[in-house]
Amino acid sequence: MTNSTTTAPTIGRGLLTAALATALALGAGPAAAAASGDAGGWKGEGGLTLNAADNAKVDTYVDRTKEAERSITVDVRAAALASGAELVGFEHRLKSPDSLKRKVATSLKEHPEQNVQGVLARLSDAVRYTLQWQDAAYTDGVATASAVLSAWGNDNTKWSNTWGRSSGYKGLNTGWRAPRSGQLFEVQFHTPASKHAQEVTHLLYEEQRLPSTTPARKKELQARQDAMFAAVPVPQGADRLGPPVSPAAPLPALTH
Repeated sequence: MTNSTTTAPTIGRGLLTAALATALALGAGPAAAAASGDAGGWKGEGGLTLNAADNAKVDTYVDRTKEAERSITVDVRAAALASGAELVGFEHRLKSPDSLKRKVATSLKEHPEQNVQGVLARLSDAVRYTLQWQDAAYTDGVATASAVLSAWGNDNTKWSNTWGRSSGYKGLNTGWRAPRSGQLFEVQFHTPASKHAQEVTHLLYEEQRLPSTTPARKKELQARQDAMFAAVPVPQGADRLGPPVSPAAPLPALTH
């Protein structure tokens, strides 16, 4: 495997403008509905809880996230259109309030020195998307899509490329910070085969993480996940994909 890095191509302003115009014409769509939190605290499975004050802070975060999602979605749709990607699982782009509260409560339980505001500030997947291409179009598609997101002022905060792994998860998970709201969001780049493997192994992964899972069972679960991902073809050049080079100046923000 070579150590060279595949970087994003130069994206013409005309292509970006046309893609965004099409995305705006389609409309960002309504934000996914989120259930309102109770007036008091929150209780989840496994003894997880949030007191009334922390629960209210998460509810406020949920509202801000729903608002930020609208403009983020326009940028992601523009990236998908410009790169020929399929936007998979779009209806799940917002993590549910219960899922967010479970994640926050778990973090506070494991690290009691933290406060809820600090945990919320680090959440990277409250807004998340998946872009998917066929194998032959994958590498160029990722380079184009990431260049579009960067050109519109989204800061790349995470670039986890695991296509070159000898075992385990295969894919490309990226994190971004939106320029207008400062909201963190996640974009996963997949092929149909890698997305299918991710979905099939999800329950195995969740069981593996449970404190009650024995070491022997964890080893068995990992072996099953490794076997599933080992069967996923690696698109040519995917293991060398690197983050986009930030443009000298982002394209002007539009009111979405």
